[in-house]
Amino acid sequence: MNHLIIMADEYMAKALGCAGHPVVQTPNLDKLANAGVRFNHAYTPSPMCVPARAAFQTGLHVDKLGCWSSAEPYNGDPQGWGHHLRKNGSRVVSIGKLHYKTSLTDNGFDPELLPLHVTDSEGWVPGLLRQSPLPFDSSGFGNNIGGGGSEYSMYDGRIADEARLWLSNPENINKPWVLFVSLVSPHYPLRSPDHFFNLYDPQDVDMPFCYHSSERPSHPVVQKIMAASGYDQHFDSEKIRVARAAYYGLCSYVDDIVGQLLNTLDQQRLTEDTRVVFTSDHGEMLGNHGAWTKMLMLEDSVSIPMILSGPGIDSGTVNATPVTLLDIAPMLYEDHQCPLPDHTLDGESLVTLSKENQPDRCVISQYHDGWSPTGFYMVRWGKWKYVHYQDYSPQLFDLVSDPEERADLAAHKGYEQVLKTGWEKLNEWLDPKAVNEKAFSDQQKLIDQYGGVDGIKEKMELYFDYTPISQETH
Repeated sequence: MNHLIIMADEYMAKALGCAGHPVVQTPNLDKLANAGVRFNHAYTPSPMCVPARAAFQTGLHVDKLGCWSSAEPYNGDPQGWGHHLRKNGSRVVSIGKLHYKTSLTDNGFDPELLPLHVTDSEGWVPGLLRQSPLPFDSSGFGNNIGGGGSEYSMYDGRIADEARLWLSNPENINKPWVLFVSLVSPHYPLRSPDHFFNLYDPQDVDMPFCYHSSERPSHPVVQKIMAASGYDQHFDSEKIRVARAAYYGLCSYVDDIVGQLLNTLDQQRLTEDTRVVFTSDHGEMLGNHGAWTKMLMLEDSVSIPMILSGPGIDSGTVNATPVTLLDIAPMLYEDHQCPLPDHTLDGESLVTLSKENQPDRCVISQYHDGWSPTGFYMVRWGKWKYVHYQDYSPQLFDLVSDPEERADLAAHKGYEQVLKTGWEKLNEWLDPKAVNEKAFSDQQKLIDQYGGVDGIKEKMELYFDYTPISQETH
């Protein structure tokens, strides 16, 4: 069995035609979903690139890795599914964004083609100052929008070309393989290549929901994150429309690349022996609730697309079982008949889950990164989402009756047992207080290594809106 894993970056779960989106055009992803299974309750282990990608590579939750934030990237330890599958005789190759520490360590892929890692092997260091964040100029997020493409979209074009070349070389596919194709789109900057931007008239796109100040989240942690990041200060009504049109254009660009890769599989007669996964590291708020980017446990931030197609996968199905990126690793071990690592994996095989419908399965996510004054954790099971904020009040949402999360039920009478159940389910996975303390302790040690607040202020002078393209990617 072979695997093509395609990961977009910042791709919201609902931005698919097959998910019923009224605007986005994704014919190739719709075709992939029609040939396999789409999980409509899929989640990231953490709504931030670096920790989510570390969890994906290892099959372990963030709290077991210490990759808490954008300044604590994965360095190949503990070894992940890539290391073990290679030792077992499979070929494991990555093309594109990894966002690990550096290519100088063995991250599980051999080779890493066109890799993009965190800047200077350090990442976003100012984000370590979570409780007293430094002033942040986020104007670039609202100003660098529209058509014309960007360095990132050009990079994705090179990734697509390299992936098609790799799949077309018989020497690469002469034994079981996993090809991880990791795109940057539709991550900021929201500049779509013109052909795809022109698919969407900004005047016709849908506007954000819960955008009015009276509708926005009232939870103090959410408000602190939104205030510190300041993204929405730079979006007026016209920019909102252009940004959303550009985001949708980037989603269609990703869809086009997926189509290219699927066509190459067909041309090389690999389709019948290859399972294909399409997913993302996390979602995107896109102005909903007045929020942009990720970082929150609201659905558009924490939910992700997850499509699985290929041999042995039922076609044209939608599965309501909650799943996460952690469920990919067990599938790979199983499909490649590879012995499991010494540590227990935190997921179950995505193939096994595709054969069942377990809406009450419990999955979690956690966040310990920039602008958050405390660690917080999401628990999803059935129709419920429980969010625990250490040392703050929780949130509770009924996602069936309230899919846009307009009504926080945590303070309402009659939900005490559901809150208790959410708390108990969270504690089956981890001790939120102990994990929160460990994250802050680890981060304080790193702050000290950088010379304290003054040293990190110097890092702030090396400001970037998004990870710059490095020489490795050319």
